Amino acid sequence: MEADVKLDACGLACPLPLLKAKQALNSLANGLVLEVTCTDPGSVRDFEVFSKQSGHLLLKNEAADGRYVYWLRKVAR
Repeated sequence: MEADVKLDACGLACPLPLLKAKQALNSLANGLVLEVTCTDPGSVRDFEVFSKQSGHLLLKNEAADGRYVYWLRKVAR
């Protein structure tokens, strides 16, 4: 999946990957896609809940080799 901005949050523990993603989304224009890569297994639940609460779309997520990747589309609130 094509991303407009990529964020590497590998090595950061909860809640930092999500906080960094929120900051990155705040700086994006509506409709752009943020790709977040992290190593925190707790991020799976965090990003699903964040997407539902914030209204930003979780387009896709993948997990392989201890890395978790999320693609979020910024939606105007």
